[in-house]
Amino acid sequence: MMVSALASAQSLSGGTGGTSALSSGSSGDFLSLVDSALRGVSDTQNAAAQAESGYAVGASNATLGTALVASDRAEVAWNATVAIRNEVVSAYQSVMSMQF
Repeated sequence: MMVSALASAQSLSGGTGGTSALSSGSSGDFLSLVDSALRGVSDTQNAAAQAESGYAVGASNATLGTALVASDRAEVAWNATVAIRNEVVSAYQSVMSMQF
């Protein structure tokens, strides 16, 4: 479930490499999936910042709608990333509290 949420966050942020890493299943591909998803979130946040600053300075091709949509995409991607991180930490804590 967490991997599918990570892939959803990546697709929201415009990433395209998530499905091939999900299908192969090796740990190296999982790490590359996580890396590309985090880069996608970062790229989405950078695009939102550029759209907002473009609108703020009055660039001819910048519109309020574009800036708002870019900002919302960045917020959704970030919230998904934080939710996934919280689930991973919770799973780690559950495993560490198990008695063998």
